Amino acid sequence: MKRPKITIVGAGNVGATAAHWIASKELGDVVLIDIMEGIPQGKALDLKQSGPVEGFDCRIIGSNDYAATENSDVVVITAGIPRKPGMSRDDLLKINAKIVGEVTAQVAKYSPQSILIVVSNPLDAMAHVAKKVSGFPRNRVLGMAGVLDSARFKTFVAEAADVSVEDVHGFVYGGHGDTMVPMTRFCSISGVPLETFLSKEKIAEIVERTKNGGIEIVNYLKAGSAYYAPSASVVQMVEAIIKDKKRVLPCAVQLEGEYGINGLYVGVLAKIGSHGLEQVIELQLNETEKTMLKKSADSVQGLIQVLEGK
Repeated sequence: MKRPKITIVGAGNVGATAAHWIASKELGDVVLIDIMEGIPQGKALDLKQSGPVEGFDCRIIGSNDYAATENSDVVVITAGIPRKPGMSRDDLLKINAKIVGEVTAQVAKYSPQSILIVVSNPLDAMAHVAKKVSGFPRNRVLGMAGVLDSARFKTFVAEAADVSVEDVHGFVYGGHGDTMVPMTRFCSISGVPLETFLSKEKIAEIVERTKNGGIEIVNYLKAGSAYYAPSASVVQMVEAIIKDKKRVLPCAVQLEGEYGINGLYVGVLAKIGSHGLEQVIELQLNETEKTMLKKSADSVQGLIQVLEGK
């Protein structure tokens, strides 16, 4: 039986750590791609040599040549640059759009039947770029942000309520950042509404901390950003696809009329399986939630307009 082939574009902290999670779970053979000569090769070899110790067995290679990625089943795109001092958001947007566009063209050339998971920021706009450049149907181009934001939200809830994080259920809608929409009305601890455990004020504090979850870590690290939770989050999506688990996960998908939104990548609940996106789960939102989700979609629309020079 042929093992699944999973390519990760970008051998930085997020990409390399995602390769680590994938290998340790034996989800498939791994190809680590990066433009920096020696970096993907060295990290792949190092990871492969941990197999005898940790007891996993899969093929792991590093390369600077996209030919090595041929016939991948899933491709994770982490490539891009972080925002630097003096750089505007629009500058970052256009630079990363160029990088993601070039990467996607190579991926589509060598793995035309693959499923793409975009991690590069700004996430929703980069997923839009990957979809446009690849020409893939919407079910095969997904964005990872909701799983990560939801994980942060659930972590903070568990800490505040002094309960196991395993018993916290909740998810985040909308974009990655200031316009995310933590769906507190649907959050529970073992099925019990969140407000049974925490005050509205405390929940509001957690919502704000979740929105700033990434920058909180950046402020601690000084130079660098989060990578353990982001990489674990994308691997949860990879596993859902590889194992056809039909997981219902919050992720960025191109909406086609759902929630009254058309043609934009927005974070919502979606069923993820071997075909990628298999169903958008459309909830009955209240007016506040609708307003917040529209604001998030409008923000994505603004980024797309900048990219298209409108």
